[in-house]
Amino acid sequence: METSEVQTPYPVTTTTITTVGQDDYDDDVSPVEQVRLTVTNTDDPTLPVWTFRMWFLGILSCSLLSFLNQFFSYRTEPLIITQITVQVAVLPIGHFLHAVLPKAQFRIPGCGSKLFSLNPGPFNMKEHVLITIFANAGSAFGNGPAYAVGIIDIIKAFYKRKISFLAGWLLIVLGYGWAGLLRKYVVEPAHMWWPSTLVQVSLFRALHEKDEARMSRAKFFLIALFCSFSWYLVPGYLFTTLTSISWVCWIFSKSVTAQQIGSGMRGLGLGALTLDWTAVASFLFSPLISPFFSIVNVFLGYTLIVYIAIPISYWGLDLYGAKRFPIFSSHLFTAQGQRYNISAIVNKKFEIDMAQYQQQGRLHLSMFFALTYGFGFATIASTLTHVGLFYGREIYDRFRASYTGKEDIHTRLMRKYEDIPSWWFYVLLGVTVAASFVLCIFLNNQVQMPWWGLIFACIIAFIFTLPISIITATTNQTPGLNIITEYVMGIIYPGRPIANVCFKVYGYMSMSQAVSFLSDFKLGHYMKIPPRSMFLVQFIGTIIAGTINIAVAWWLLNSITNICQDDLLPADSPWTCPGDRVFFDASVIWGLVGPKRIFGSLGNYSSMNWFFLGGAVGPIIVWLFHKAFPEQSWIPLINLPVLLGATAYMPPATAVNYNSWILVGTIFNFFIFRYRKKWWQRYNYILSAALDAGVAFMAVLLYLSVGMENKGITWWGTNGEHCDLATCPTAKGIVADGCPAN
Repeated sequence: METSEVQTPYPVTTTTITTVGQDDYDDDVSPVEQVRLTVTNTDDPTLPVWTFRMWFLGILSCSLLSFLNQFFSYRTEPLIITQITVQVAVLPIGHFLHAVLPKAQFRIPGCGSKLFSLNPGPFNMKEHVLITIFANAGSAFGNGPAYAVGIIDIIKAFYKRKISFLAGWLLIVLGYGWAGLLRKYVVEPAHMWWPSTLVQVSLFRALHEKDEARMSRAKFFLIALFCSFSWYLVPGYLFTTLTSISWVCWIFSKSVTAQQIGSGMRGLGLGALTLDWTAVASFLFSPLISPFFSIVNVFLGYTLIVYIAIPISYWGLDLYGAKRFPIFSSHLFTAQGQRYNISAIVNKKFEIDMAQYQQQGRLHLSMFFALTYGFGFATIASTLTHVGLFYGREIYDRFRASYTGKEDIHTRLMRKYEDIPSWWFYVLLGVTVAASFVLCIFLNNQVQMPWWGLIFACIIAFIFTLPISIITATTNQTPGLNIITEYVMGIIYPGRPIANVCFKVYGYMSMSQAVSFLSDFKLGHYMKIPPRSMFLVQFIGTIIAGTINIAVAWWLLNSITNICQDDLLPADSPWTCPGDRVFFDASVIWGLVGPKRIFGSLGNYSSMNWFFLGGAVGPIIVWLFHKAFPEQSWIPLINLPVLLGATAYMPPATAVNYNSWILVGTIFNFFIFRYRKKWWQRYNYILSAALDAGVAFMAVLLYLSVGMENKGITWWGTNGEHCDLATCPTAKGIVADGCPAN
């Protein structure tokens, strides 16, 4: 579905999350075993955090990551450089600044008698954490460039229309202030443990704490980093076929069906694997930080959709004439299996041209694309019922006794610091909504978004932020709101593609940003960072990152001829914009043509709406079984929002990404966690960080050394996965370039 919208922790056994009852655990430990193994129960509140080093390195890191991630996002093989890379790189720079900056103290006018220094002491862990939070804003909270840049990209590159820089900037930098209002429910409770933050905690401790062991965590990190850095030269440049080892295609080189089954990047990926860490971790993030019960849910959902539902629908039922199209594709087709001419159905008012639409006929989707939307409907519905049934009582109890409930050690340690006043978030919310109204009213001719659409988007996002935050905090999977926002706006305001994607940005991005803020607050909670410092760093970093994102986008869109137009670009051009292509197709489906003409009575896929009902009912059935058989501890681990949303990254994620992610995650978070727990405790998160950082460093080096000049090598091992026939239709009479006649 659209560019990535899901994520992923660890049970001691295969059936239970490692927690104990709220009233049963020791006040001085966390009830979650993974937290007890990773996070220290001590704090030093005297460490300085608002230092010159923090501001200088933080702003520099934020700016650099914003530039690089936006720049790489347009390329055929996009690269997301996460904050882990900065986390590693700034450590020696921080120590260097401690060595060279003057230690003299001075007064700042207006600050009374308080003394300041550019060098208040050794570079410390809390400074390091805030710099990393700055960097995280530069990578749009770990997800790449700002989501709203896609609107500017599709307007200028795909629809060939104009949008002003001011309108684009307002779209990108706006967020909403309600994240802080939910901290009481998804940050302070010990059972809301946000597993992805434990990677950061583990790495911070490895980089800063003394370790007398023979193989210290810092030494292990450097060795793993060097190995990851060196190895990525092979799948990243010398032998790129290793990114998707689809051996079925090699054996059956002339069979369309076999390649549809075996292709890891264009088919069902049966047996497809990878030796490229970017393929393992690029879409679902590192499997080393994903809990085994969550991996099992993803595996079950992935198997249900890819290896049961798709084959039955495609080969067995030929549902919706599926054989006329590729089995796996995000492109849009005519009834004859040809690419749909989107530009022909857009009139001068940037709305649908019904005469041209009727001439070309209805839009058709690949079987995989259609079913992925159906399961997306089910995911959204199941999110509300799952959270209501399994977490409703806990939310209610927290609401009634949020200030008197039992606190774990980390919450009690954080009481030493001044909390963020709620009015800060109310003011932020008010200012951003007011600026959004300015955009929708005075620049409406560019964004098509009506003022009432903004209010509606805010309501949807606020309703879903709490349940989705809870799912993320407990499973590390984040169901996206993109489908429901697209669907609703497409029904009530059809024929306007930019209004639809703007509504999605306000409805989805605001929720996503709130979840990201909350995740960072949990990291600060574990690392004992003053909350007000966290808030200001997040806010300032978001403004800086958004501004740089649009500046880079503006530069590339106006300087590279035919950017994103893969049919007009030279064959070796890397500027194909794969994420924006999916974003554009979604704007056509939901905005230009509208869901009524695709999923309603005027379309081919109206039966997909039953998925909403199935998703809503599913958690009720699981909950009833849990109540009927309370001794079966594995039943509440059936997380239907995660299971049904297992393939939410597909496309652009492919089968080889999922196969490898599930395999690696099972090895580390079941076998190693269960049978080599001491090793897992010391090195698991460190290994995850080292693999990410090594790949990122080598990817940047490859681009700067050979990528900018398009200097490549050509041989069998760099010609893709050799599954070209996987994109062919199989219906009789359908003709496609490069495909055998049927």
